[in-house]
Amino acid sequence: MTIQFLRYIVLVAEIGSITKAARQLHISQPSLSAALKEAEKEVGFAIFTRSRNGIALTKEGVEFLGYARQVIQEMNLLEDRFILNKPKKQRFCVSTQHYTFTANAFVEMVQKFGQERFEFILNETQTHQILADVKNRFCDLGILYLCDRNEMFLRKTMEEMGLIFYELFSVAPHVFLRANHPLAEKKVVTLKDLEVYPRLNFLQGNYESADFSEEPFSTELSEKEIRISDRAAIVNLMIGLDGYTISSGIFPNYLQGNQIISVPLAKKEEMRIGYVLCRGQSLSELGLIYVDALRKYAPQST
Repeated sequence: MTIQFLRYIVLVAEIGSITKAARQLHISQPSLSAALKEAEKEVGFAIFTRSRNGIALTKEGVEFLGYARQVIQEMNLLEDRFILNKPKKQRFCVSTQHYTFTANAFVEMVQKFGQERFEFILNETQTHQILADVKNRFCDLGILYLCDRNEMFLRKTMEEMGLIFYELFSVAPHVFLRANHPLAEKKVVTLKDLEVYPRLNFLQGNYESADFSEEPFSTELSEKEIRISDRAAIVNLMIGLDGYTISSGIFPNYLQGNQIISVPLAKKEEMRIGYVLCRGQSLSELGLIYVDALRKYAPQST
């Protein structure tokens, strides 16, 4: 099997569409379909399932994809070093729930790395996608949280996917509000205080459930709810609509200014924030730098 076929498979898996992948590759859709079928014939199993809703990886395809990514990455390094005579291009990817501190830690990691050639990816995405990205070796590590409500379900899911969660620190839930919100002066906010304001939650795509939700207490009924997919949008909606979201309370302000504040929520719960790796996987050199940067955001009391 050629390296080009592997690149075709990885791109189709990432895009989820043969037609769109062919367009990006500047080849015809029938040519790409034929290449995929030839690759499947060579390995002896179906890599993709095809339906009216698109294309998806089979169970064997998921495992194959992880190895394909590694081969492509090593081939890229080999070409750079021995064919193009370029210095090594370092790749590092993090898939994470929507936290400002994960972006800040990413900035610190990039600044500390300081080499001329690199490919760094910060992928803020849905909870299930984080787990899939780690399993498929698309990312070096994933960042998410566990709490009493979701821990049993997520640990079972991770066990089935061959993943392990490593806790970094724990925090009490806080409410994020604009700095001059009517509730901003309160020392503690209750869920009842929040009833008249729009609740902002992150979309989870095909995995919409309390177990995959990024916000604690997402099962609490709300008369006003807005679901979004982008962290920048959630900040704009907090400022423009007096919306709120419940999260870690960690909001470093050097990337966002002083427009958003966090107020403790009067509800007993604990968010255990950590990183996810494949079973048997160790943190890379850049992974260690990134995790050390994350630890700086642990509350002083922990």
